[in-house]
Amino acid sequence: MTLTDPHSSADARQQLIDYISADAVFHGDFTLTSGKKATYYVDLRKVSLDHRVAPLIGQVMIDLIADVPDVAAVGGLTMGADPIASAVLHQGAARGLEYDAFVVRKEPKDHGRGRQVEGPDVAGKRVIVLEDTSTTGGSPLKAIEALRKVGAEVVAVAVVVDRATGAREVIEAAGVQYLAAIYLEDLGLA
Repeated sequence: MTLTDPHSSADARQQLIDYISADAVFHGDFTLTSGKKATYYVDLRKVSLDHRVAPLIGQVMIDLIADVPDVAAVGGLTMGADPIASAVLHQGAARGLEYDAFVVRKEPKDHGRGRQVEGPDVAGKRVIVLEDTSTTGGSPLKAIEALRKVGAEVVAVAVVVDRATGAREVIEAAGVQYLAAIYLEDLGLA
């Protein structure tokens, strides 16, 4: 793969698309979390935890959310959102931005402080829920519910890859802005 200027937004996005296409798209017969069948599967963990790709994800996602004002923190339902939030936190810090990250557990802990949302306090703060790939919108909705319970203001859901399978409509129906960085067409899957 030929690397272009990693500081150019368009170049970072194209490099990310190239890495996802090469290393994270699998063809075959798959059953998605929703129970639906698919002939391809986008496994972003194959690239979101890769040292070459994580910085690109951070750059692309920061560019995606740049126009959302006063965002204090980003994160989402563990596990898919965790490396995305970490990439945004680190690339943001490198740019002088102050995005904290948080993790939303699938269920509140049954010991210790019993928290479901981990990380810096998000009560009263504007936050964005991140997701690696979106299918039904179920994971972001679960994260939104947990964040609202602790007093966060969820201002958007931002996904790396939108599968065009209804997540946008579900999230928007819940009254939350939906943003996506990469679409199936970008990966040659439309």
